[in-house]
Amino acid sequence: MLKKKIISKPKISIITVVYNADKTLERCFKSLYKQKNLSYEHIVIDGGSTDNTLKIIKKYKSKIKYWTSKKDKGIYDAFNKGMKVAKGEYIGFLNADDRYTTKAFYYLKKYIKNFPDADFIFGSVRKHWGVLYGYRPYKIHWSWGFYSSHSTGFFIKRNSSKIVGNYNLKYKYSSDYDYFFRMIVKHKMQGVGTKKNELFGIFGRGGFSSRVRFIDHFKEEIRIRLDNKQNKILVLIIFIYKFLRHIKKIIL
Repeated sequence: MLKKKIISKPKISIITVVYNADKTLERCFKSLYKQKNLSYEHIVIDGGSTDNTLKIIKKYKSKIKYWTSKKDKGIYDAFNKGMKVAKGEYIGFLNADDRYTTKAFYYLKKYIKNFPDADFIFGSVRKHWGVLYGYRPYKIHWSWGFYSSHSTGFFIKRNSSKIVGNYNLKYKYSSDYDYFFRMIVKHKMQGVGTKKNELFGIFGRGGFSSRVRFIDHFKEEIRIRLDNKQNKILVLIIFIYKFLRHIKKIIL
């Protein structure tokens, strides 16, 4: 439901994608509403939840610019829906299982100011096994370990996102990787990563990516590389190397 009254154009559009996440959603929302350093709009795309998710959304509807609750084609379809209605200069993603740190927008404002020409920013993110941080674009040609973390730490200029286009629904598990490949390799966009101690968010256990098997990611990674016309010999080398290195995960 779109509010009719628009006060000013927000600096940031934050998209929260949710489906049956009533255990973590309120914590997620509160982590955003505590941010002070940048103006923002909150967009919530619910996939037709059947638990108490809608009650939580309605509880905070005064703080939400736009929300909808309909069955969709998955998380990447929901991303696309959120981006379609976003009005901010930058777009960020805060999924229902994740949360921002108290200084997330303080760091974000700093990087927007210091790197005005950057198309996107990767903020450091804490996962259960450590902190992901930095940005090493050269690694995208053979590894997905080139960035901090999708969703919680990723912010892209809305105009740049229009050039990249939508998340490709052909990829059920790894469309974010395809998005980054197009963003960095095809369109040669410029980005920056924050320092390790400049923590943007905390990646929650139990979300969509936590439930995806290694083999599913692995298959789609190879398909994404081929579809984006990466050198087939290099793709074959990547396939053999990763297959041998992770053979226990693949055969289980």
